[in-house]
Amino acid sequence: MHLFSAIFLLLMLAVVPCETLYPSSEEGWQIYSSAQDVDGKCVCTVVAPAQNMCNRDARSRQLRQLMEKVQNITQSMEVLDLRTYRDLQYVRNTESLMKVVDSKLKMASENPRSLNPKSFQELKDKVTQLLPLLPVLEQYKSDARMMGRLKEEVRNLSLVLIAIQEEMGAYDYEELRQRVLLLETRLHSCMQKLGCGKLTGVSNPITVRASGSRFGSWMTDTMIPSSDNRVWSMDGYLKGRRVLEYRTLSDFMKGQNFVQHLLPHPWAGTGHVVYNGSLYYNKYQSNIIIKYHFRSRSVLLQRSLPSAGYNNTFPYSWGGSSDIDLMADESGLWAVYTTIPNAGNIVISRLEPQSLEVLQTWDTGFPKRSAGEAFMICGTLYVTNSHLAGAKIHFAYYTNSSSYEYTDIPFHNQYSHISMLDYNPRERVLYTWNNGHQVLYNVTLFHVIKTSGDA
Repeated sequence: MHLFSAIFLLLMLAVVPCETLYPSSEEGWQIYSSAQDVDGKCVCTVVAPAQNMCNRDARSRQLRQLMEKVQNITQSMEVLDLRTYRDLQYVRNTESLMKVVDSKLKMASENPRSLNPKSFQELKDKVTQLLPLLPVLEQYKSDARMMGRLKEEVRNLSLVLIAIQEEMGAYDYEELRQRVLLLETRLHSCMQKLGCGKLTGVSNPITVRASGSRFGSWMTDTMIPSSDNRVWSMDGYLKGRRVLEYRTLSDFMKGQNFVQHLLPHPWAGTGHVVYNGSLYYNKYQSNIIIKYHFRSRSVLLQRSLPSAGYNNTFPYSWGGSSDIDLMADESGLWAVYTTIPNAGNIVISRLEPQSLEVLQTWDTGFPKRSAGEAFMICGTLYVTNSHLAGAKIHFAYYTNSSSYEYTDIPFHNQYSHISMLDYNPRERVLYTWNNGHQVLYNVTLFHVIKTSGDA
């Protein structure tokens, strides 16, 4: 399942005491504050449960712990298998030598006079050659002890699984799987109904993988159905053409099950975005945006972004030809860049995905070279004040009202050099490339939701 943060909801409901409207905190809802408005309606701010709230269930915790144990046992088995194979090869290679030593020892014991100084020295040399076998045999002893521990772990796991099965009843796997799919569908539907909100917090970083060079970008599609879990990775920020497409996030973490796309034109920067099956990126040494379709492996469209700076004219503070940053949110496709007429201040343009036509443009007034990175959530541009350690989300520009404010939202930059930062509206997480590490952040959004009876 995808990672989701706890979400603040402001609920306006009918005239009844607030405390009678919500489940208790044990069920995951917590009342943040309560009051009555001028019409006598009850206004409550509550914290909705995060998706992992089910972890409070004892059986869920047990199952999670069992899965972790199974994973650890599997990894240990793989290590043992590799080590056993290697040591077995060594034993096989020394088998003939052992037979020679055994034969000479028998001859010496049966006829001691046959053991002259020369043959004795030969026997000593042969035995010396066998000495490296001792550590291998010691390793076998250690592995045997580990196997004993693993057998005990497996036995304990079996007992716990039987106990959980008895407690849960006779659910078969398919029924449980269908329930999970239904709950996931309902969750995505619920999130869509939540609509947009204002960013109020960013979680601690979650490191997914350490791979590639210092600079790069990685992403999932911002628009396609949640059943499509492909991940794309683009290493480097200049003249790259190689895009790796992984089947799932798990495959990306393991570096397996991927196909390669070789782009017809190299890219510049790291501000790429995958939107509805196509990659949108800035063509090297130009202000041209290219739309590359993954399924057909072809360029569907390329169009210049009027007056946009390029080739490190107006990059973010870290440089890297990050002049044009393409991104997507709940409102659609965006380009964040700047121009000489705008005096190097960040410009936001909303793009039409099919034609790449600029639909509307806003001048934020914020100097792009002072920004570490930026991302869009619900039509609002959020800007960090640095790409290095100690960064925070410092500035927000609201396209719906053409207004801005300075913010102070902590942002933990764990690996001290962010070269890509993008929001995925489908998963409601931030993707970052941080000094060769691929990292996720959950976000907390403040939502205002009214009941259907409210104006």
